[in-house]
Parts: sequence; C-alpha cells; structure tokens
Amino acid sequence: MKDYENKQALINEIKAAADAFIKEFDEIAESDKDIRLDGVDRTPQEMIAYQLGWMSLIRGWDKDELAGKTVVTPAPGLKWNQMGVLYDGFYKQYVAKSLKELRTQFVKDLDSFIKWFDGFTDDEVFKSGGRKWASSTSSNWPIWKWVHINTVAPFTNFRSKIRKWKKMR
Repeated sequence: MKDYENKQALINEIKAAADAFIKEFDEIAESDKDIRLDGVDRTPQEMIAYQLGWMSLIRGWDKDELAGKTVVTPAPGLKWNQMGVLYDGFYKQYVAKSLKELRTQFVKDLDSFIKWFDGFTDDEVFKSGGRKWASSTSSNWPIWKWVHINTVAPFTNFRSKIRKWKKMR
C-alpha cells in the first residue's frame, strides 16, 4: 500500500485517481450501464455504485461516532466476510439512477468526501486511534488506510475493469 507524506498528498491522489476513473465512463452508452460481461465482475453501474457506497459508508461511520452512537463495521448485521451482501446493497441503492446521474452523484459525493477528510488533522489521519471506527478491526488501521483502500485503490483497480469491459463490448 502506498504511503503518503501528508493529508494533502492523499487528497491529491484521491482527486487524480477519481478523475481518471470517472472519465472511463465517458464512452459508455446509457443503454449499456447494466450489461455484465464474462470476465468482468461488475457492470458499469455497479462499479460507480460500489464507489458511492464506500464513500457514504465511511462518512456514516464517522458521523455515527461523532453523534455518540456505537459504530458497527462494516454495517449492522454484516460481518467482514459478507462483503457480497454489502456490495449488493450498494448496487440496489443506486440501480434506478441513469449513468449520467451516477456520474454526477460521484463527482458531488467525492467533493463532499474530500471536504470531510480535509477536516481531519494529520495526526488524526496518520496515527492509529484517530477515530474509534478506524481502529474497530484487528488491523487497527489509521484513517488514511481506510480512505486509501476505499478510494484510490478501487478507483485505480476499477479502471482496468471498465477498460476490459469496453474492449469486450
């Protein structure tokens, strides 16, 4: 996993990876958003829904913690070995949106996510214990790892998936 010199370096990486990711959808027709192809595990709609879901989930954990609620990760009623159920929930949440709406929502949610993340101090971001939800698993990750693994990493990895999808289409 990549290390970051400071919070701003991670924000810059999030922006660059997100921009490259969402531009991959420029050439996809609305009528193709739900097409699943052999060898690609998600539809274009599901790829964006996955990203929207994770950004919302992480911010929700933080909102709940700040409100004094007990944060359940990954989500109430789910364990970490039930990610498929979590992802299906993301897909269903956004299934009725057009590709254009999903892309617009992605840009809006990304902006909100970055503003939220920018509100942390570097110590909160890079030291374990910055938030209880970030330390809730045995990995005891600092916030930056949660943010990286659910933004930069999939934004980058999904680019190869959507490129493969486009070639096969």
